[in-house]
Amino acid sequence: MLHRILIIGALAAAGVLTACGDRTPLNPEAALTGGTPPKPERLARQFAKALRNPAFREYLKAQLDASPFGEHKLQFQTFLGAGGGRALRYFDADVEQEAKAAIALEVYFPVPAHRSAWTGDENVLVATGITDRDVPVAFDPRGGRHLLDPDTPPETPVLALVPVETDFSAAPQRQTCVECGPAGGDPPPPPPPAAPPAGLYMTKAHFVQDFEGWLKGAPEFEVHILGQKGQTDSLISYQCAGERQYGPYSFNQDNLDWSGNVLLFSKQQLDQYNAAHPGQNVRVFVVEDDDTACTIKTDPDRFQRLVTAVDSAYRDLTAGNDSSSVIRRVYRYAKVAENVWEALASFFKSNDELVGNAVQDVIVGQFYPGFNWFVKGDNTITNGWINLVMY
Repeated sequence: MLHRILIIGALAAAGVLTACGDRTPLNPEAALTGGTPPKPERLARQFAKALRNPAFREYLKAQLDASPFGEHKLQFQTFLGAGGGRALRYFDADVEQEAKAAIALEVYFPVPAHRSAWTGDENVLVATGITDRDVPVAFDPRGGRHLLDPDTPPETPVLALVPVETDFSAAPQRQTCVECGPAGGDPPPPPPPAAPPAGLYMTKAHFVQDFEGWLKGAPEFEVHILGQKGQTDSLISYQCAGERQYGPYSFNQDNLDWSGNVLLFSKQQLDQYNAAHPGQNVRVFVVEDDDTACTIKTDPDRFQRLVTAVDSAYRDLTAGNDSSSVIRRVYRYAKVAENVWEALASFFKSNDELVGNAVQDVIVGQFYPGFNWFVKGDNTITNGWINLVMY
């Protein structure tokens, strides 16, 4: 069911982009005909079989519990090599080379209730999948293969072995064997925060769904500022705010609601954009990222359909710009002129979910308490609301 990984490089080299709406796993017949499974499946099976050993289960649980990363994730390849390769003792001899040849993977319990329930016993599955809606393929410690419901997790705790979504470089000194001695001194304290720059900020967000399959854990929402590329009719992302950004552009929304203060586009950036692109405006666009932070990877045709439908429904008033006066700072709707999305990524592992283009409430003609911009997705469906302010 999950043989995308065997041919995805060939697809990318040929320049083929698969639409986000097409969630059919590639090469489904291989599992029935005895074909060679993709590397994530082989690794998941070996991982599950290693869990028959109580010592390995105890070691794995200690590493997961000690992980400093969100959802207690471990980078799989790093985990195998930690502590002088302690985990490798419990796998087949060729697993190290297979892991190195595979895409970067992470392992964790994507369902919080599973993480709380697992005591380190043998009642556990190891599941893998490539995209959000692929049918998860799972293995039990005896090597049995199971197909799981992509929408509802089973009662049995499930460890996910999936493509990396986490920036493991953020705390590398903590990615060590917890029983192999101290990892070094504490890092120096961060410098005091600087005053936040003037610009466009998001203060609240609410989405109607998380756009993430349960095997992939918490969502990774990102907000992109899209604008004209040079003097062409193409769009590019000028700035991204999200979980893996730094400073004022960083925010982490792990569920449907978020509040705080995150900078989307500084006043300096906006002024520079306006000077270089007179008469043009910027779009605020939300995605749920699959695997590459702040790089939109999607089907260009689907993006074009989405923005064309939204632009048509709201008279092209689907962008915004600084409309501040000496009395009041305001980010207000403005007319769009660009009409083409240029996909810059030449290789993809999965498709980001297009949550939608922000449209101001006065243009939509509806109002949602506490928010002032609607997030409009495919077929102009409302996928959420955000609150935008100029400071």
